[in-house]
Amino acid sequence: MGKYVDGYVIPIAHDKLDEYKKMAGLAGSVWKDHGALAYVECAGDDLDQQELISFKQLAGAGADETVIFAWVVFESKQHRDQVNQAVMADPRLAAMMNPDSHLFDCKRMAYGGFNAIVDL
Repeated sequence: MGKYVDGYVIPIAHDKLDEYKKMAGLAGSVWKDHGALAYVECAGDDLDQQELISFKQLAGAGADETVIFAWVVFESKQHRDQVNQAVMADPRLAAMMNPDSHLFDCKRMAYGGFNAIVDL
């Protein structure tokens, strides 16, 4: 059975990127502490595609925003469910879970779980 990946695409204001990076670093540590195999968050750089749908279009990002492209790797979907349950109960993320402290609009975040079909 292949690995399981949670993926995210998040539009975020340029002026919140440094603060987001700090938050993502903490989140990554928590996910890894609870068993995630890998945790990666990337900030958009080369997003202005002319002949394809750009990530900015996909995420509905405005002129003052960039896009976060992120993923977390797990052993399986069951492992993902176990890790995420532990992560959500971890007190290190309590402040991050407060809706008043979000650095981005959660309703604009795209999220999904994926079965890995190629893993080299």
